[in-house]
Amino acid sequence: MQKSWNYKNHVIKEGLKPGSEKFRFFFSVFEQGEKKCHYCVWITDDGLTRFDSSRDFTAVVAVQSDAWRKWVEEKIDAEDFRNLALRIDAAGEQEIDLSEMKAHVSFD
Repeated sequence: MQKSWNYKNHVIKEGLKPGSEKFRFFFSVFEQGEKKCHYCVWITDDGLTRFDSSRDFTAVVAVQSDAWRKWVEEKIDAEDFRNLALRIDAAGEQEIDLSEMKAHVSFD
């Protein structure tokens, strides 16, 4: 993870999945040092063009990170500590429960 921040009594570590050719931006949520859950922003290749046609992942994060942080804060406020992905493609956004996708998305 690249950086961390606090929200209420949680520490959130965030960052791009290292070395990935696909856009995966993870938020790991900790409470009292224990991992509570992961949230992931997953942008498909066709969805990336909505943000940056050059596929510059860092540029996408720079522009969108405030909106994604708000999404994470809303999940914490709702006490929704499921492992979730916000999947973004050319058609829009969809929230997906990651427990149903363990074979497809890893956190390392």
